[in-house]
Amino acid sequence: MGLRAPVQVPPADQLGKVHFIAIGGAGMSGIARLFHELGVTVTGSDQIDSVTLQQLTRAGIPTFVGHAAEQVGDADTVVVSSAIRETNPELIEARRRGLRVLHRSAALAALMHGRVGISIAGTHGKTTTTGMTAVMLTAAGADPSYVIGSPLAASGTSAHLGKGEAFVVEADESDGSFLQYPTRIAVVTNVEADHLDNWATPQAYLRGFEQFASQQGVEALVAGVDDPGALELAHRMRGRGLQVITYGTTEAADVVLSDLDFEGTHAAASLSFEGQSVRLQLQVPGKYNLENAAAAYAVGRILGLDHEALLRGARSFTGTLRRFQLVDTVNGIAIYDDYAHHPTELRAALTAARRAVPDGGRLIACFQPHLFSRTQEFRDEFGDALALADLGFVTDIYAAREDPVKGVTGQLVVDAALAHGATVTYVPDKLDLPARIADVARPGDLVMTLGAGDVTLVGPLLVAQLRQATR
Repeated sequence: MGLRAPVQVPPADQLGKVHFIAIGGAGMSGIARLFHELGVTVTGSDQIDSVTLQQLTRAGIPTFVGHAAEQVGDADTVVVSSAIRETNPELIEARRRGLRVLHRSAALAALMHGRVGISIAGTHGKTTTTGMTAVMLTAAGADPSYVIGSPLAASGTSAHLGKGEAFVVEADESDGSFLQYPTRIAVVTNVEADHLDNWATPQAYLRGFEQFASQQGVEALVAGVDDPGALELAHRMRGRGLQVITYGTTEAADVVLSDLDFEGTHAAASLSFEGQSVRLQLQVPGKYNLENAAAAYAVGRILGLDHEALLRGARSFTGTLRRFQLVDTVNGIAIYDDYAHHPTELRAALTAARRAVPDGGRLIACFQPHLFSRTQEFRDEFGDALALADLGFVTDIYAAREDPVKGVTGQLVVDAALAHGATVTYVPDKLDLPARIADVARPGDLVMTLGAGDVTLVGPLLVAQLRQATR
């Protein structure tokens, strides 16, 4: 894929007619919807039909299933994601006609012109922190615009064009997209080596975040100092004279979390900032979500928003889709789905899930590795994290943008998990998983599907399997 260099881009209403390739994706669909709301003529295509595609069509955006050159129509600008290859017929047609071709990050940057850009980055936690920030700023009356990588659970929407000055975006570092956004407040949740297929080394990856935080126009950095990488970044930026607000469980943080409490799928902590100490209460689980909320709170305080209103917003947040999302409960078996695809995320999700398992129940993890390069690099760490579950299943790798690598399969993760004492079974075909899990699950168990690919299909199929068994 490679890293993308930032490009100059005019405001969205100066791009003419815009065609989105892969418009059905969570990020792309939100951007397309905001263009449409601005009055821009929008069309789009995607490889397969989906609920999202149908929603866009109902909103008045012409969409196509499949890709064909003629679907570009009379577009002036074509928007692509990193997953679109140069062999795509619509992209080939756009290149042939000399149309403006923008990466999705550049299209989003076009929407941010004239707004106060709040770009939320980090190896983990971007989506939830972006969602929390949007909800908390909204509760405080700021009516922000936002684009999130996954829809909010409460509204089912991932994007909103607000009347306020703030524009909150999830800033992806994997391909350097986070350098594209006009950012006033930069948020970095953590910095832990990932996407080395693009960045090559952990050192280069950290330098990318340093470049993100030191872009022209950045006035403040919010950083999570429980993470060594983000702490190092905070030190460097303070050394350059940038306003830095840190958050975490250490007394050295500016926003301090203490007295953490976890009950089921809820979390709470004392939050202290500038002499004020209050109780932060969440409807979502885990230490990581308390930290995400602290980051969003810091953003709100930088903007001068009401302290109590921000906390009310935090209490009202019910998550984003595919982040510790309850699929259903059948016969006392709770099925959850989570996007965790890095070892740290896997460990955090399973740790939170472990706390939510009722007495006498078991934690059953179903993991789909994402990317051959990541699986090869972190197989031991994945295996170690899976040992947190009582029972585990690993399916084959979701390739996403990569071509297969000989000898790299989900079996590598299984072997590592077994070496760490886990009880894990390799089930290569994800469609075999519902029956395998249904055979062992019992009342009181918590089943969690994990991964950034299509393992999300397994939960609903398992629900159907369990219901069928009770008829």
